[in-house]
Amino acid sequence: MSLDFGGDRAVIGMVHLAPLPGAPAFDGDRSSIRDAMIRDARRLAAGGVDAVMVENFGDAPFYAEDVPKHVVASMAALVADLQREIDLPVGVNVLRNDAEAALSVAAAAGASFVRVNVHSGARLTDQGVVTGRAAETVRLRERLDTDVSILADVDVKHSAPLAERPLEEEVAELLERGHADGIVASGVGTGEKTDREHLRGVVEARDKLDVEAPVFVGSGVRQASVAETLDLADGAIVGTALKQDGETTAPVDEQRVQRLVEAAETGDSR
Repeated sequence: MSLDFGGDRAVIGMVHLAPLPGAPAFDGDRSSIRDAMIRDARRLAAGGVDAVMVENFGDAPFYAEDVPKHVVASMAALVADLQREIDLPVGVNVLRNDAEAALSVAAAAGASFVRVNVHSGARLTDQGVVTGRAAETVRLRERLDTDVSILADVDVKHSAPLAERPLEEEVAELLERGHADGIVASGVGTGEKTDREHLRGVVEARDKLDVEAPVFVGSGVRQASVAETLDLADGAIVGTALKQDGETTAPVDEQRVQRLVEAAETGDSR
């Protein structure tokens, strides 16, 4: 599979969905979820991002690995609607770690990629121990006969390892044994800065494998840091920094998007 967003230094903008039906914070207004999604996606597109990724961010507390069918149905309908509204690659992440749902939604709605927080190995999270299911995910992709790409996290945020392992080993297992198409390196939580030495280690581990798999930074990227970040990484997944006043749950701010994308393209973060 190929993760090609039209060039180097790619910026993927996050579309954080409001709480879906069935979630504790759902307010009973289904149409407002779609309206907010379309609003944010249009602002991201107008600001110049290379792709968007849709995530059921408002559904906390999250199911560990198997969301209910109504979540899958809601996300499939929303992503299909979004595909008709913007002319950009669209990705899907189903929290906490339902790779089967994400891949199914992406294949049904015509999306281009998915993010899988725990693709191989296991992590300790607030949902308990979350286990990667690369074997099932990759085989499902074959059964669905889809070209959806898989972005897999290494040291995913909001989690801790069950045992320390060499970073090179983890990256190799994701790319070689897990058949991931790209790697995501993140900070410890949403909006938290990604450690530069950790990022450098991920990139170096990827380079030693001699594979064409991009490395994305998955948290903490801001206008002031995006140029420096993309001197190492191939792209960035950005959510919080593109929102009004830098608040994760606020609407997307088109001017913030424009400024960050310009900084990414020019390498000038002033």
